[in-house]
Amino acid sequence: MGSSSPGPTGLRSEPTAIDGLVLLELPVHADARGWFKENWQREKMSGLGLGDFAPVQNNISFNTRPGTTRGIHAEPWDKFVSVASGRIFGAWVDLRDGPGFGRVVTAEIGPGSAVFVPRGVGNAFQTLEADTAYTYLVNDHWSAAAQARYTYLNLADETVRIPWPIDLAEAEVSAADRAHPRLADVTPMAGRGTIVLGAGGQVGRALRSVLPAARFLGRADVDLTDPAAVESLDVDGVGTIVNAAAYTAVDAAETEEGRQAAWTVNATAVAALARLAARHQLTLVQISTDYVFDGAVPEHEEDEPLSPLGVYGQSKAAGELAAAGAPRHYVVRTSWVVGDGANFVRTMVGLAARGVRPSVVDDQIGRLTFADDVAAGIAHLLAGGAPYGTYHLTGAGPAQSWAQIAADVFRLSGADPAAVTPVSTEQYLAGRAAAPRPVHSTLSTARLQATAFTPRPVEPALAAYVASLVEADTRS
Repeated sequence: MGSSSPGPTGLRSEPTAIDGLVLLELPVHADARGWFKENWQREKMSGLGLGDFAPVQNNISFNTRPGTTRGIHAEPWDKFVSVASGRIFGAWVDLRDGPGFGRVVTAEIGPGSAVFVPRGVGNAFQTLEADTAYTYLVNDHWSAAAQARYTYLNLADETVRIPWPIDLAEAEVSAADRAHPRLADVTPMAGRGTIVLGAGGQVGRALRSVLPAARFLGRADVDLTDPAAVESLDVDGVGTIVNAAAYTAVDAAETEEGRQAAWTVNATAVAALARLAARHQLTLVQISTDYVFDGAVPEHEEDEPLSPLGVYGQSKAAGELAAAGAPRHYVVRTSWVVGDGANFVRTMVGLAARGVRPSVVDDQIGRLTFADDVAAGIAHLLAGGAPYGTYHLTGAGPAQSWAQIAADVFRLSGADPAAVTPVSTEQYLAGRAAAPRPVHSTLSTARLQATAFTPRPVEPALAAYVASLVEADTRS
């Protein structure tokens, strides 16, 4: 089962054959009066790698007779099991969907021991002494709806063959526990689900390919202008919320109506999502933007102080701060997104096809980011269990101006790149009302690369994207 490792103040933990199931030794301080122990102490338990378990309910099962046997129940939450008096023979069976399905671990547990049982692992015990008090913390509240998602296994299953110390024929077992299905008839418990907000956007559409089982919600499904509606989202069985929704009308955000909409969607709704995530121990993924910076430096690091220039950037910066209210959160900053929807590259392909000679700004510098890569990076962070926090995710390669990118698009479309006229932002706007833009939008991706994710180079990705648009236009 692996070697035991010491933790703070004498605590010891021991991994087991079931992924995530951890046995613990708890110091018990005894004298003539009896004994005392710290049954759960969050800081110390976190030091053993259990993370922020965040229990919300404490249950006690008191058992008067030796041989009382309960289980095997796999529940849709994590449990921290211990014994306040007496001793038990504990048995755990992995009933989660995956390669460990059916794997068994057993151990005797007394007051000096405990076990962390992850969601989806079947839990059972048999008392070895009279008046045994079996206690457990859980990190979600019991409800009839939650109980309907339990997975059960028969105590006498011939496949897992649990070596009960007291024969089940002589044990005290409920009729319900004797009637549970055998392993061959058990449907494995699926992992916790994912909700994606902003299903109709470029990133939302790209996420469908990497998170096919997720629940995708668009504007018609949830009103992001209503914090109460956001906070009352049905998250039963959900483990992750990816917020790909945003108010992105950068110039319109400078108007009175747009300012209110930007702050409501980009900040207030995110604060509601963070409260929801914190309450239910969910992971929140918040997609943000280079506009949270003023563009004063050539390349931005994740820890650079926020310095947004306009209302859009200010609202997104506030959304980042709000998302950090969820203990389990990722803020994924990106720039110049290109995907299935309206975007700069698609516009340039259309202009090239019509023979238009555009003027494009050449004093705003950054990197394109393809929505497929944003989706892949988010899936990577979630699947790999990367440390929570902020990550930059853009395409790889040299930074370019919008004019340079436009010239590349014209060339890849078969048009003359010289048809693109580089101009300054001041020339391009020529007195038009517009939001301020950062001069430098290039984001460092070193932190993301340290998690073993390599951003895709922009050049070949752009070539493939433009070719797909030209081909589609030719077919139509």
